[in-house]
Amino acid sequence: MEIFVKFYSIRITILFLSVFCQLNVVATDLSVPSEIRTLNVPSIDSAVGERLSRYLNVRSATAVGWQSSNMLIITRFGETTQLHRVSQPMGFREQLTFFSEPIRGISIPKNGAEQQVIISKDSGGSEFYQLYMLNLEDGSTRLLSDGQSRYSGAVWAPDASRFGYTTTQRNGRSWDIHVQDLEGNSRSVLDTDKGSWGIEDWSDDGLRMLVSQYISINESYLYELSLATGELLKLVEKGQAASFGQAEYGPNGEIYFTTDLHSEFMQLYRYDRQSDKSDLVSIDEPWNVEGFALSPDKGMLLYSINEGGISRLTMLRLPDYLKVSLPEIPGGILMSSRFSPDGKSLALSLNTPISPTDIYELGLEDGRMVRWTRSETAGLDQDQFVEPELFAYKTFDERSIPAFMYSPPSPGPHPVLISIHGGPESQYRPFFSTTIQSYVKELGLAYIAPNVRGSSGYGKSYLKLDNGMLREDSVRDIGSLLDWIDSQEQLDRNRIIVMGGSYGGYMVLASMVHYGSRLRAAVERVGISNFVTFLENTQPYRRDLRRVEYGDERIPTMRQFLTEISPLTHVSKMVTPVLITQGANDPRVPRSESEQIVGALKEAGVPVWYVLAENEGHGFRKKVNRDYNSAVTFEFLSKYTKR
Repeated sequence: MEIFVKFYSIRITILFLSVFCQLNVVATDLSVPSEIRTLNVPSIDSAVGERLSRYLNVRSATAVGWQSSNMLIITRFGETTQLHRVSQPMGFREQLTFFSEPIRGISIPKNGAEQQVIISKDSGGSEFYQLYMLNLEDGSTRLLSDGQSRYSGAVWAPDASRFGYTTTQRNGRSWDIHVQDLEGNSRSVLDTDKGSWGIEDWSDDGLRMLVSQYISINESYLYELSLATGELLKLVEKGQAASFGQAEYGPNGEIYFTTDLHSEFMQLYRYDRQSDKSDLVSIDEPWNVEGFALSPDKGMLLYSINEGGISRLTMLRLPDYLKVSLPEIPGGILMSSRFSPDGKSLALSLNTPISPTDIYELGLEDGRMVRWTRSETAGLDQDQFVEPELFAYKTFDERSIPAFMYSPPSPGPHPVLISIHGGPESQYRPFFSTTIQSYVKELGLAYIAPNVRGSSGYGKSYLKLDNGMLREDSVRDIGSLLDWIDSQEQLDRNRIIVMGGSYGGYMVLASMVHYGSRLRAAVERVGISNFVTFLENTQPYRRDLRRVEYGDERIPTMRQFLTEISPLTHVSKMVTPVLITQGANDPRVPRSESEQIVGALKEAGVPVWYVLAENEGHGFRKKVNRDYNSAVTFEFLSKYTKR
């Protein structure tokens, strides 16, 4: 598969070659995977791998849909996540796919009676997803896409005779919408030229689609597309930029959708096209509606509120919006919800801070919750898992920054690991992580995950606080967190490490620039080291989307600003030892971002460990690579948290 990563400067190319020539597989006690290259990484004692083995072998299960009365789930029993079928609660997990690459998406006909589903996967983490038709009876697959372009968001028509998807096939940049029948005949129904596009839903008669256009986290649009004429009608147009989320047709052709158009937060509305009026369905409160689902007969509506990181569910009976009583549901995060084809039950995939994602069936007639999977915790005692505490600290402009902290049960003062999320518009939520549990239990680390300004989940005004020229204000929020740590007796101000990936990787590097003397070490994964080269080298289909968030590097004043705030510009200020990891096929933050900062740090004499996976992309997804990288990270943290 061709990877369109280009290096636009001789300097970057030279740095890349300089670093690559020194990469090698070091003979270690712990076996280094064949596709891993390292720089300055010491031998890792096999005892480290043994110590982590149980944490690395915890499983999870997520429901992706139904096939009649069988449940289709995603889980991992080998190297990668694959599709399985379960026929009864706590039943045998029958594996249906056996690819070397993980399944990255699945689309199942709504009626649940078809024997074919569409799956997507990429190669080596490139994110150039290809679509395959999988026969659930004999396990055979056939390629539906061209094998080169990027395909995503497959959605079946109501009668399962066709499906739609987005593709960059035309020019490698635009997110066009195509429709394909079961014989392989495809046609473009919408050529696009700005933003990313996706199919939200088909009308019951199969003649229209709801499609969305994403410009930025704060600006998106909802349209109805006529498949016969190609006419594109903008819906809910109010003359102001807003964010639109999910959208589905209701029982009488009305449209249910989420938006922050009338609120600081994403709320659920019902839109009537005849009157051009939207009615609020959810309760207007200071939290986002994170998603909703309509039953097959569209007589029931489930929606979920993200309340400070925890999912809270509400069920309504349509058309009167009568609230349906729900049983007590474990407090945590709703990872997926899928109505059964007969509409009598609901598959809920639930994750809590102290238990991996597992699947429950909620009976809508009797209100009973039945557990379908119990994922293995590899012999670890779940009663010993640590739950996080939500707290807030004041930052430089007196704003309150929410954060979660996992604290060791032993008395302090504890070394601290600050974990900064990516996005930049993501939100840290208290999900189950054996990685976090191993840091707390095995290394005695206090793990703090802040939701600095620019994080989602706290209103659209909070979301905009780091845009454009305000970018480094979010870095200053980390400085204020360091001040807060200084005042906590149970935390050791002299043993603080920062960690983050992608945009969080930029935040780590920026923290090394601004607060290096206050940090013991840093862990940076697939991070942005120079905003200008990042924007020039990220994949064409996402470049304009990132320019909206970070700024357009083609404008001289913005280019100067982006260069000034880039960590690569300030390597001379960096003193913090750092571990950097990268996937060679990363389409989002290309490997050149890691290569150039590794080369510059090495030249400046800053201690740097580097791990490069030749068969990975934006993060490590193959178990053998993840296990090795986990061991390296554990060894690095152990080395730099010692007194």
